[in-house]
Amino acid sequence: MIKLKNVYKRFEGSRTHAVENVNLSVRKGELLGLIGESGCGKTTTLKLINRLEEPSQGDILVAGENIRKHRPEQLRRNIGYVFQGIGLFPHRTIEENVAAVPELLGWEPEQIRRRCNEMLNLVGLSRSEYGARNPTDLSGGQQQRVGVARALAAKPEVMLMDEPFGALDPITRAGLQDEFKNIQLQLGLTVIMVTHDMTEALLMADRIAVMRNGRILQLGTPAELLNDPADDYVQEFVDMPRRRAERLEQLMN
Repeated sequence: MIKLKNVYKRFEGSRTHAVENVNLSVRKGELLGLIGESGCGKTTTLKLINRLEEPSQGDILVAGENIRKHRPEQLRRNIGYVFQGIGLFPHRTIEENVAAVPELLGWEPEQIRRRCNEMLNLVGLSRSEYGARNPTDLSGGQQQRVGVARALAAKPEVMLMDEPFGALDPITRAGLQDEFKNIQLQLGLTVIMVTHDMTEALLMADRIAVMRNGRILQLGTPAELLNDPADDYVQEFVDMPRRRAERLEQLMN
């Protein structure tokens, strides 16, 4: 569904590549976790896929087509995008936020209304109760749910997520992680999710790509990374959840 072939990105004035020789394939219906420390290139990689940034070299294909065949704005309307800042339109209602992309695509008003109702119900925020509210009336977790509903409104097969749950409190975050995973499986979405939290990646992703200095160090299932890390850096990442679990166990004894 998504394929990156020998992709490089160097920003103007930089001596090094932000993304260097990335080769990656994401299967239809798969959730891929893209993980690494700040500045490793994971968010830049995500932005290359929907042309918020342009690659310096290499090819990116979505559903078998090179993304350069599409205008950036048209490409983005067909790819769901959820990020930590949520980015809801503050002066538009919840329903108007969810309706934004279908309206741009020229859907009929009744079709948009039905889709808004469907998507808000899917994320646990009924249109009758929440549709007329403004984003400032909602909690952070509810706003994030609206962000997911908006990203799904135009029926994309692909969704890109950049630290979507990072700003939430731990209880809300855990609940939304479970809810989104259920939605992803229910709809058969192909998802790339950027995160710096290895526990989140291990619990949510079908496969995980660990990045450092713009390169992918290892790509594998959670079990493969846990049982056979490629190097000391990957080992350090996958050991973090284990160390935390051990410390919690010590506190309980």
